[in-house]
Amino acid sequence: MAEVRTIPARRVVVTGIGLICGIGNTAPVIWENLMKGKSGMAEITHFGLEGHPVRFAAEVKDFDVYRFVEKKEARKMGRFIHFAMAASAEAMQHAGLVVTEENAERVGVHIGSGIGGFDVMEREHTNLMNGGPRKISPFFIPATIVNLAAGHVSIKYKAKGPNEATATACTTSAHAIGDAYRTIQRGDADAMIAGGAEGAITPLSVGGFASMKALSTRNDEPTRASRPWDKDRDGFVIGEGAGILILEEVEFAKARGANILGEVVGYGMSSDAFHMTGMAPEGEGCRRAMANALKSADLSPDSIDYVNAHATSTPLGDAMESKAMENVFGERALNHTLLVSSTKSMTGHLLGGAGGLEAGITLMAMQKGIVPPTINLDNVDPECRLNYVPHIPVEHEVRYALSNSFGFGGTNGSLIFKRWDGE
Repeated sequence: MAEVRTIPARRVVVTGIGLICGIGNTAPVIWENLMKGKSGMAEITHFGLEGHPVRFAAEVKDFDVYRFVEKKEARKMGRFIHFAMAASAEAMQHAGLVVTEENAERVGVHIGSGIGGFDVMEREHTNLMNGGPRKISPFFIPATIVNLAAGHVSIKYKAKGPNEATATACTTSAHAIGDAYRTIQRGDADAMIAGGAEGAITPLSVGGFASMKALSTRNDEPTRASRPWDKDRDGFVIGEGAGILILEEVEFAKARGANILGEVVGYGMSSDAFHMTGMAPEGEGCRRAMANALKSADLSPDSIDYVNAHATSTPLGDAMESKAMENVFGERALNHTLLVSSTKSMTGHLLGGAGGLEAGITLMAMQKGIVPPTINLDNVDPECRLNYVPHIPVEHEVRYALSNSFGFGGTNGSLIFKRWDGE
């Protein structure tokens, strides 16, 4: 019988972060505003609000796509692609990664979107209704479909390695980063541009989420509307933007002298197999995703210092995730030595872009030794019993951190990062 040899999984590090959301158009600005407890929520400006029961969101502000894409090309892209291009540009510059003829086939892209080009769909449907089929743009389809964010980034940087896109609702970019991590682990690439983007603050999207009673209706105080774990929470606030990480095999990164920001050490997935929008009782699916991430990292729950929670500010979801963390982390969760926060209280919920944004924030928290707060947490729901870092940031050594993302259809993903200490 032939000997079976196991090839050790390759180590994967993060060398670049690119972020854009309602509280900033770059990662440093976003971090600065997180430390200030700044909310990105305000009245919607993207469309007229007549008849809409929800009139606010966390829009990206003062965004100039032409800094990243030529005007002619930008017209061929949906807004989610614009954000992906901007965040990828920041991440690539931050990493100092240059794609060359020599390494192009070893550099890949994995960028997803939960919804894709809703803005283009609505615009082109209007064109169809007003002027007939001849008025539909020839760029309608490529501006809309989810994989074109990854496609355009691949074209821009001439990255000829794996080119993939994920669409798993609000878990999208956590899955994209986790799958890119595994792509490098198994040797199919040496570097990956990975994450997610969303640009779905549109009449149909906002109206649809409002119709299913998923959104907060605090129209008179939007900056206080996103309030994870607060007993008066009434739904999430939709946001837009992107989060992109540059992942590299550790020796590839070292060989080019990269500044290593952290290491990806764990990735877990699960399915609730329960309901199309609701979480399984006791957060059972969330629990398994976190447990699977810990198992893949070969870590005990006691190793985790900080959790950037999915917590969107919905009554059921926040409570179920909190219960899942109690079940995973046990006494450390209940005695408040484990720190947990939801930066969605400031950024809003980027849907498919949330996991990428929050992975970047988690890495910055590790680097800086500061845990960002959960704002608007005035009266903690008695069912939510953990330390949610209310109102102000906390200095805290973060050696290992976990970032959660959960989505409609019961799809769950958890990522674990390790602080880079030069080892």
